[in-house]
Amino acid sequence: MSRRLGLSLERRQLLRYAGAALILSVTPLAGAAAKLPAVLAVRVWPSADYTRVTLECSAAIKFNHFLVDNPDRLVVDIEGVEFNSVLDGLAGKLAADDPNIKLLRAGRFKPGIVRLVMELKGKVNPQVFTLVPIGEYGHRLVLDVYPAEPPDPLMALLEGREDGVEPLKNEQDFPLEEKKLAAPEVQTAKKSGKPVVDRLVTITLDPGHGGEDPGAIGKGGTYEKNVTLKVAKRLKRLIDAEPNMRAVLTRDSDFFVPLNVRVQKARRVQSDLFLSIHADAWIKPDARGSSVFVLSERGASSTQARLLAQRENEADLVGGVNIRSRDPFLARTLLDLSQTATIADSLKLGRYLLGELGAINTLHKNQVEQAGFAVLKAPDIPSALIETAFISNQEEERRLNDDAYQEKLAEAIIRGIRQYFIKHPPGPKARLAVLD
Repeated sequence: MSRRLGLSLERRQLLRYAGAALILSVTPLAGAAAKLPAVLAVRVWPSADYTRVTLECSAAIKFNHFLVDNPDRLVVDIEGVEFNSVLDGLAGKLAADDPNIKLLRAGRFKPGIVRLVMELKGKVNPQVFTLVPIGEYGHRLVLDVYPAEPPDPLMALLEGREDGVEPLKNEQDFPLEEKKLAAPEVQTAKKSGKPVVDRLVTITLDPGHGGEDPGAIGKGGTYEKNVTLKVAKRLKRLIDAEPNMRAVLTRDSDFFVPLNVRVQKARRVQSDLFLSIHADAWIKPDARGSSVFVLSERGASSTQARLLAQRENEADLVGGVNIRSRDPFLARTLLDLSQTATIADSLKLGRYLLGELGAINTLHKNQVEQAGFAVLKAPDIPSALIETAFISNQEEERRLNDDAYQEKLAEAIIRGIRQYFIKHPPGPKARLAVLD
């Protein structure tokens, strides 16, 4: 009996030691698996310009990508990650009307490698790159799918008007009570007596932020990127209704546009004005009022202007730019600050805008401010950045969400535009449209 008991004790000890050895042998493997990077979130931002797919990860990852024909596909192999529920739900993130991607799926390719496959709607020029953590974002793997034949904004502008180009009205054509100002004067053809329009007055509207870059966020959860887009669309509608004026948006939905591309879009359509629309934020919640900023050659006109420019210029870091893809020629152009005449015109435009905004809202500053905003650095286009109100002020946040107030903002801005063009008609550029 005692012998059987002794054997039983020995057996239990052996089992205990074996179990401990098993735990020690498995624990490093389990720990290694736990330390593998995980995909925490997937976001898809579709647009006609390009579609962005962002995978936010718990740590830096390695990847490889390549294109496949028949059908057109982009394949991305992500190393050192395990397939999880986030990746399993990837297909559901894609909108049916995405302009560039037809299908999106992911699965285990081999141990430690997840393969992501995009079935495309046409030929593309993809950019795949990683971003280091910034703001509220962790490590990101970004897949930008650009169509091989990008949309032509100038052609879209010309094709946007079905009934041709209307003649410009003179100032006396507007009722005095409306205080509506006319745009540049119209010439008359000798033969037909009909008005001749040399070209459209083109205004580029730039809704600030977008996509991965939300901009400032109000206490009530309002995103700056959503407010700026709504105001810009209202303003575009008013501008398009003006005789001989047309507006172009740098973005017409929720997607990210790099700062240099915003400037590039304005130059491609030979814009006469560039207006970047924002909603300010400040550390003090009682800060309020509208502001207008233009570019400075020498430095910021105030500490707030300098800090605001610094924050807006960091939009590329938050939104995510593939630095290696930057056009060096464009970069030199953006860094060229020898544009005194353009800045002088921008200051004039800013004063008209500020005067009209002051009629509907408190002004944060009574003068146009200046700082080194990257988005205002087009060397040949008068440009201004409008801070419609402080989204960090709860009262102004509520107003920014109000349809009626958004309409008032748009109406004030277009009144400022009219006044600018009355006093400073645009110079000759390429002929875009003629009635004869």
